[in-house]
Amino acid sequence: MTSVHRDVEDAPGPQDVVRPTRQDEVAAAGSELIGGPVGRFARLGTGPGYGWLTPVRVVVLVAIGMFALGMVQKMPCYDWAWFQGATSQYTHACYSDIPHLYVGRGFADDLVPYFDKINGDMQYLEYPVLTGLFMEVASWLTPHGGSMQHREQVYWMVNAGMLMICTAVIAACVARTHRRRPWDALLVALAPAFALTATINWDLFAVALTAAAMLMWSRSRPLAFGILIGLATAAKLYPALILGPVLLVCWRAGKWREFLTALLGAFAAWLVVDLPVMFLAPEGFSKFWSFSHDRGVDFGSFWLIVQQRWAPGGLDVDMVNNVSILLMLLACGGLTALALMAPRRPRLAQLVFLVVAAFILTNKVYSPQYVLWLIPLAALARPRWRDFLIWQACESMYFLGIWLYLAYIGSGDKPKGLPQDGYQWAIILHLAGTLYLCAVIVRDILMPDRDVVRKDGSDDPSGGVLDGAPDEFVLGAAAHPPRHAAHHYEEQLVEWGAEHWKQP
Repeated sequence: MTSVHRDVEDAPGPQDVVRPTRQDEVAAAGSELIGGPVGRFARLGTGPGYGWLTPVRVVVLVAIGMFALGMVQKMPCYDWAWFQGATSQYTHACYSDIPHLYVGRGFADDLVPYFDKINGDMQYLEYPVLTGLFMEVASWLTPHGGSMQHREQVYWMVNAGMLMICTAVIAACVARTHRRRPWDALLVALAPAFALTATINWDLFAVALTAAAMLMWSRSRPLAFGILIGLATAAKLYPALILGPVLLVCWRAGKWREFLTALLGAFAAWLVVDLPVMFLAPEGFSKFWSFSHDRGVDFGSFWLIVQQRWAPGGLDVDMVNNVSILLMLLACGGLTALALMAPRRPRLAQLVFLVVAAFILTNKVYSPQYVLWLIPLAALARPRWRDFLIWQACESMYFLGIWLYLAYIGSGDKPKGLPQDGYQWAIILHLAGTLYLCAVIVRDILMPDRDVVRKDGSDDPSGGVLDGAPDEFVLGAAAHPPRHAAHHYEEQLVEWGAEHWKQP
């Protein structure tokens, strides 16, 4: 028996629960805080008779606990900094859009989003329809008694409670997406940037719908996946991008029926939500699109560095939009080549992370809460604590950097905080962390033996109908493997995919 065959026999089969503390040195070291790595005979809580604390429930409880810590971090603002002083909410790093938009977008006055005009320059709510409904429901739950400050505080608290539910949904869905790897969802639950940015805006609602969609795809339910992607797109634009990677992997596997089912489900769900507002309040509906097109270069993007260093008078918005689209198209072309030419079909989560990251990196805005879009996808695409924590460290540093910069530019004649050059370095660190994780995932695609999810012979545990499916369309060297090489290594080839493990 060759050494490769022996390694495969000793590896756990795909039905066994993966124990991160026995595979990941960082997870093993971190586990010393709670008693050390899991033992050989430990009950993992994965079935009947193993107690109430199953992996999914543990992950959800940890996620809720971290979310609560994030709420505590916002307490200086909740108590006074949102309402007193121009820069207090920045120096305490606890800014949130939620209380400010309660008044600024007419919710305090019971205005109906998209239908009623708002006093001021914005005129209509600039968020997608389903997010607008989320905001409106929170306003219905906010009592009108007391001072305006008290109402803003209650509105933030109501939204925080609803976003905490979204957090629990995200944690549960990620834990269940990889059947054998529920503990990878602790990457989401313990992510520092998740706790810090969770209540800045309403992004977690779209993230929860997207996480549920990924779970449905992993369960081979393309229609449910499509419907959830359509709803997520009605809450935030980025989930629509996920249909691109689904197209690529289905193209390579010849799963056209499943892709078309998902596409039609997504389009139908988006129409059901958006069509009534589109026809009954066209001016309000179009505000999101016009605002996204017309807004200038904003915080967090590489475009801001370009503008501050070489175009202090401001970059032309149309030029920035066109170049951003071109860069995104180039990135999508590269992902297409990668998906169709890689030695093995990439896992869906890997391509999904890369396309969403490409969209964020090329965009004219990279707000601190955009990291929430990527965290669940990173846990599925690259469940390795070292790489994840490097990225999270970069994001946490940027979280501090942007608020200190805003404090600096808002503090008048005696500036206190992070000057422009320092903030530009924070942006570079922010972008570099995301690019690093992208590079590691691309390496895993090109060198599948480096992919921790596939080390035991699994194919694509979150791929649903794609898991173990043969390729139907491949380009490049992957389509024509050298015969002499295959013959030379005939004794050492590992049969990848779920079908290999189903054999007795």
